[in-house]
Amino acid sequence: MTERYEVYKCEICGNIVEILHAGVGELVCCGQPMKLMEEQTADTSTEKHVPFVEKEGDKIKVRIGENAKHPMEEKHYIELIEVITKDDRILRKYLKPGDEPEAVFDVTDITMAREYCNVHGLWSKKE
Repeated sequence: MTERYEVYKCEICGNIVEILHAGVGELVCCGQPMKLMEEQTADTSTEKHVPFVEKEGDKIKVRIGENAKHPMEEKHYIELIEVITKDDRILRKYLKPGDEPEAVFDVTDITMAREYCNVHGLWSKKE
């Protein structure tokens, strides 16, 4: 059974889906079950992935890498940053190589910030 907000990835073609409505069926892509992406919450390497959240007035700024920025290179970059609000809204910013690994959202009431690194997967921080 799936749960709302879970993220799945096809290990063959790379499709990624986020669950909007939970169901009992199995997610399949390219003839194989999709892999549930476990949200990682603690950095264990020198590269930093856990979202760092700062309140700036009536906005939230999410940076990837508190003291050192995450790389934003062609082969290794943050694809998206998103926040989930207390009233179940999702706000998302898509990034590309060369962008700053950060996003500013016009909210202050978040429950979680997440990011997806194209090399190291899904990372989150609960607020």
